[in-house]
Amino acid sequence: MRGKLITLEGGEGAGKSTVLEAVRECLASRGLNAFVTREPGGTAFGEAIRAIVLDPTRQGIAAESELLLMFAARAQLVREIIQPTLAAGRWVLSDRFTDASYAYQGGGRGQPRTRIAELEDWAALIKPDLTLLLDLPVAQGLARAGARGAADRIELESRDFFERVHATYRERAAAEPARFRVIDASQPVAVVRACACALVDAYVDAIETVA
Repeated sequence: MRGKLITLEGGEGAGKSTVLEAVRECLASRGLNAFVTREPGGTAFGEAIRAIVLDPTRQGIAAESELLLMFAARAQLVREIIQPTLAAGRWVLSDRFTDASYAYQGGGRGQPRTRIAELEDWAALIKPDLTLLLDLPVAQGLARAGARGAADRIELESRDFFERVHATYRERAAAEPARFRVIDASQPVAVVRACACALVDAYVDAIETVA
């Protein structure tokens, strides 16, 4: 049986790394040893692109170039890691996926959604089976991100940029309620982790019932 792809999405400071580990532990407790990856990155090629995209000294990257770089890293990740892993029956847990391009390069940078959809059909090939969206007010997220240390190239963007990212994520969640589960990430970390695990548990239960 094909494995499942679970993705975590959210703006800056939403706590994806913490929740990712909680979900991994939750899946492991169900006997599902998920492969964990991230975007951009996950492969040697993708990590090289990540270094370019997040480098704060590279301020001249065009919006079109950024979008193509993201999909180049994604295409490699899908073909090298995600597709073979799912085909082998193992689950994959990814920190961001194509929804991030709609939010950041679409909502944030203003790239047409039709263009992103075309790239998704051509380069990404697959959609997540379940997406957890960590929803957090922009001001709170930026405050958290600022406390982590030096900002990367994306984190240096304006608050208006991140408001557009946030709005796009919410629009996508509203448009695809069967795939998205929205979590209030302004709650205490322990509560957010527990919510994520409960949602994943319910998803696994539903799959096992059908099976």
